Amino acid sequence: MEEPSDIPVYVPAKPTRFVDQLRAFIRFRQLSYQTEKTYIHWILNFIRFHGCAHPLAMNESHVEAWLTHLANSRHNSIATQKVALNAVVFLYRQFLRRPLENLDFQHAKTRQRIPTVLSTAEARRLIDMATQPYRLMFALMYGSGLRQAECLSLRLLDIDMENLILTVRHGKGGKDRTTVLPGGLIHSIRQQMNWVATLHERDLSSGLGEVFLPDALARKYPSAASQTKWQYLFPASRPGPCPRTGVTRRHHLHATAVTKHLRQCLQASGIAKHVTCHTFRHSFATRLLERGYDLRTIQSLLGHTDLKTTEIYTHVVKSGKLGVVSPFDAVQENSARYA
Repeated sequence: MEEPSDIPVYVPAKPTRFVDQLRAFIRFRQLSYQTEKTYIHWILNFIRFHGCAHPLAMNESHVEAWLTHLANSRHNSIATQKVALNAVVFLYRQFLRRPLENLDFQHAKTRQRIPTVLSTAEARRLIDMATQPYRLMFALMYGSGLRQAECLSLRLLDIDMENLILTVRHGKGGKDRTTVLPGGLIHSIRQQMNWVATLHERDLSSGLGEVFLPDALARKYPSAASQTKWQYLFPASRPGPCPRTGVTRRHHLHATAVTKHLRQCLQASGIAKHVTCHTFRHSFATRLLERGYDLRTIQSLLGHTDLKTTEIYTHVVKSGKLGVVSPFDAVQENSARYA
C-alpha cells in the first residue's frame, strides 16, 4: 500500500536533523502541507546541486548559479523558477535569518501554454468509460472544477446535496472555498456515501474506523476521527499505517490509482489529446466561460488567487467556436447559401 501523500511526515518534538528542523519551523509558521512539501523539495534540490553543502556555507552566488541552472540547463518554466526562488528566499530570510541581497540570475523564458480542453462529448466519453468510484471522481472534477487532490480529500460532511454545494477544505494555498455540486450526480453521490457509511461500520466493528484529521481539528474534536461524517468520500481499499503516527487508519484512494485508471480510459477512448485529471478542471472553466459566466465567478469557483490565472481560459474560448471563424468555414457557408 502506497503512503498517503497529504499526511504530514513525522517530525520529532526536538528535531536535530536540518530537514526536520526546517519542517518544524514551516509548521510553526502554519504554512500548508503542500507548501511544506514544495519548499522542502526545492531546498533539497538547491543543496544537492552544490554537493550537499550546508546553506550557511553558501551565499548569493550559489543561489544565482542554481537558479540560472534551472532556467538554462533544466529549461524550467518561469513559474517553476519562481517557486524555487520563493523556497530559498524563505529558507534564508525566515529560517536562517540571513536575507539574500541583490540576486542576479538568468530568468526563465516566459511561455504561455494554452491548457488542453476536452469537448463535452470527449469528457462524457471518458466519464462513461470509467468504473466506480473513478467515474464519480472524473465527473466531480469536470462538473465542479476540482483539482485531483481536492477530489480525493473530500469528506462526507463537505457535500451539501440540498443546496448543491461542495466545500473544498485546505485547497491550494491552504484556502477553503465552495463550488457547485452537479445535480445530475446526486444519485451516484448518495450511493457512494451509503457505501462509505457501511464500510465505516465494518471498520468500527474491527476496532478501526479512525480517519486522519489535521492536528488542530484532532485536538478540538477528539472523537471526530471516528465519526461517519468525517470519513473520506473515496476511501482506500484497505486500512494502512499512518506515516506520521503509525496508527492504522483507512485513508483516501491514492492519486496514482486515479491517474492509472484515467490513462486506461484515455487509451481505450481513442482521444488523441494529452489528458490528465487537471484537464477536467480546465474543461469545467472553459465550458462556464462559453456559457457567459463572468471571470470573477469562475475565479471564485476555481479558487484562483489572481484573476490573471483565470484569464488563460479566454484564450481557449477565443480560439474555439465562440471566437474567430476560419476563412475556409466562411467560404463553405457562402457556398451553401447560394447553392
